[in-house]
Amino acid sequence: MSVAVDIHNHFLPESWPDLAERFGEPNWPWMKHLGGGQAMLMLGDEPYRPVYSACWDVSKRLEEMDRDGIDHQVMSVTPLLFAYMRKPEQAADCARLFNDLALEMCARSNGRIHAVAQVPLQDIDASCREVERAMAAGHIGVQIGNHVGTKDFDDEGIITFLHHCADIGCPVLEHPWDMMGRERMSRYMMQWLVAMPAETHLAMLYLILSGALERLPKSLKICFVHGGGNFAFTLGRVDNAWKHRDIVREHCPQPPSSYVKRFWVDSAVFDEAALRFLVDVMGEERVMFGTDYPFPLGEQQLGSLVRGSTSLTAREKALIMSENAAVFFNRPFDKRT
Repeated sequence: MSVAVDIHNHFLPESWPDLAERFGEPNWPWMKHLGGGQAMLMLGDEPYRPVYSACWDVSKRLEEMDRDGIDHQVMSVTPLLFAYMRKPEQAADCARLFNDLALEMCARSNGRIHAVAQVPLQDIDASCREVERAMAAGHIGVQIGNHVGTKDFDDEGIITFLHHCADIGCPVLEHPWDMMGRERMSRYMMQWLVAMPAETHLAMLYLILSGALERLPKSLKICFVHGGGNFAFTLGRVDNAWKHRDIVREHCPQPPSSYVKRFWVDSAVFDEAALRFLVDVMGEERVMFGTDYPFPLGEQQLGSLVRGSTSLTAREKALIMSENAAVFFNRPFDKRT
């Protein structure tokens, strides 16, 4: 069995300072421990998401990795902790706090758990400083959201940050947050089922259609989780629009599909036919194993989709499970026995 490297999973520290008290403002995230390894992630006084000890307990995480034959995880904070809509200095403080707590968890994993950092993306200069600090401290990349308020991936500041990441060799994971359409998607988890894939799709198209990828170096490594949202499945529609509408191709000199090789995506699509199509569109070297562990919408038996696929070749499985991650993060991931 090949090495298994899960590049999309999340953590929460077991505890962190009271941010509402720290900053003198309400409605900050905190965790309410319920006993028995269970907790509720809170946003102010409102429950946000039930979680369990694998979020913060390294021993529990390693136990479940061993259960499912996962050699390494590259973990990222849950996007609720980004603090993009707060004051820049508060978001910068949060980034330093959670980045350092992440490395404390990694230090207890015997080299099996790695972390990507967060940054205060509303302040580009501060983000550049923090990503450099975090990489020097031991992070192997950075996770960012897909927008800051009304600033999307065609924003000059975000493009500047992505360029900086390319310059310093820092891989980027994009994770959607603060999803669109709340007034119409308040029921049945529609924000996660409809809006979240759409947010990722939107970020990828902004990079393409704005011409940002023409200006960003090809050395930029950027991965869009959740299989890139709707991107692969609507690429033909976008190409068709580019051919027939000048407003679509105004800043985009090449067909949108020609930029596919500038992106990576993860495998968290939860359906074998969808995964096969994703590999066909993106290419076997651009899909990495991701699970969204340990959340309820994540893969429950880690690696089962890729390993159990009857349509993927052995070579494709090896690339997805670890070899593409080694290229993306520019580091070897060894087999743990």
